[in-house]
Amino acid sequence: MALQRARNAKEYAEWVEQARFEVGDLRECLLYDMEEIGETGRFPVFLEVLEQGIEEVYQAMRQGRYAFGREDLLFMEVVEAHADQIPFAILLKQINETHRRGLDVKEDQ
Repeated sequence: MALQRARNAKEYAEWVEQARFEVGDLRECLLYDMEEIGETGRFPVFLEVLEQGIEEVYQAMRQGRYAFGREDLLFMEVVEAHADQIPFAILLKQINETHRRGLDVKEDQ
């Protein structure tokens, strides 16, 4: 299955913003679940890596220092390892695919 890539910079930025929202929402859901069952455990180890990685991409974009690359984004290793626990893993894979291969700009015919 080929992953969709963002068609323009605005769409790509929106995906990154959505990923920031999703990881924050996941943290809130996990916190709520832990409170409901009275657990005082720790968040899954991948959560902090996701938060930091997505925030780094977001800040680089905001500061005008973001650059597409050929390498996977740093958080992709945990995405692959924990995809079944990350409801928005496809979004993260699409962000990574766009990062690695660039925008999906269609040439005029």
